[in-house]
Amino acid sequence: MNTNFAELTAWIGRYLLTIQLTDVLDIGIMAFVLYKVFTLVQSTKAASLLKGLFIFLGVLVASYLFHLNGIYYLLSRMVEWGVLALIILFQPELRKVLEKVGSRRFTAFFIHTETASAMEQAIRQTVLACTEMSQSRTGALIVYEREILLDDIIRSGTVLDAAVSSELLKNIFFVKAPMHDGAVIVRKGRIMGAGCMLPLSKNINLSRDLGMRHRAGIGMSENSDAVVVIVSEETGSISVTIGGMLKRHLKPETLENILRNELLPQEVDEADKQKFSLLSLLRPKGNGGEDNDA
Repeated sequence: MNTNFAELTAWIGRYLLTIQLTDVLDIGIMAFVLYKVFTLVQSTKAASLLKGLFIFLGVLVASYLFHLNGIYYLLSRMVEWGVLALIILFQPELRKVLEKVGSRRFTAFFIHTETASAMEQAIRQTVLACTEMSQSRTGALIVYEREILLDDIIRSGTVLDAAVSSELLKNIFFVKAPMHDGAVIVRKGRIMGAGCMLPLSKNINLSRDLGMRHRAGIGMSENSDAVVVIVSEETGSISVTIGGMLKRHLKPETLENILRNELLPQEVDEADKQKFSLLSLLRPKGNGGEDNDA
């Protein structure tokens, strides 16, 4: 046992001596590209397929190491068709990657250009638009994406890539506009989709006076870490839902503070966090995780 370990250590040492700077650079580039590819598909069903692929490869290696010949034979035969199967399974994601490589925005695939100023501008414009839509009783549903990407939701509507502005939001949610019934998805301070379909909440304890727009917003917050802003068409009330918790009848300044706390946490001081804590604002006071206080 000690002899085998010594031989292995000696082999590793000899191998490390053969590594050159170009090898390190080669490995670094491949790791970076693989990371970006995984980041690209992590918000889709392809993420589950990748996890299944890693499990498959793990079982294949384990069967070889432990001499499980029957299992290893079957899995190794499956590997022969693996490349073709992967091309078929990941066809949408591979097409997306090729489209990005062939586009002028190729650098955006590798470099994120998000800035805090863009998010701050988006928050200000959202508050302004919601204030005006509340006064005119125009229904609105705005989803701020965070860590969990919402590419599937974006593809359910009209894909956009536009800066957030109050005029654009009001035009999207204008009652006679074709996309007014869906949701707007905001990613890193930009509108990525409009007219998007959201999953409805399955919480049977929600108040009966909540319409489909509120149930869709709550459902989105239950299925992701997104911050969802809702303007009621019937009452003009502004609401925010996070993690399935709903806070209704918000004033514009309260809305802005919630968005800043949740979307710009690094720029909010401790006093503001305590004053406008989400836990205090969204603490449920009744069934269904909703607060009906005016």
